[in-house]
Amino acid sequence: MEITGHTMEILQDPFGLLGGNRYEFFLYIAVDEEDELYTENGLLLKVIFSGDEENPRILQYYFIERATGKVLDFALEEEEEALVKEYCLNNLSEEKFEEE
Repeated sequence: MEITGHTMEILQDPFGLLGGNRYEFFLYIAVDEEDELYTENGLLLKVIFSGDEENPRILQYYFIERATGKVLDFALEEEEEALVKEYCLNNLSEEKFEEE
């Protein structure tokens, strides 16, 4: 699994119920044709990420077939989840840096 790009938005909490910031990432994923995740329609990974400085973490994720929007029932392996967390953290840091 290779992350080839992303989009990101800050999720708004108009009532102030959630502590810390939440971010919605759409990660563009490339996988080998032999991988069970492979689809000709392309693959996205939607990630809800907590940007809490003390405990940044993935709150929720799911795979989406790009062309159809269909949610796919797959889970990340441990090393893939670590890769996604690191990717989100790195790109979150870049976003914060660009805002300053």
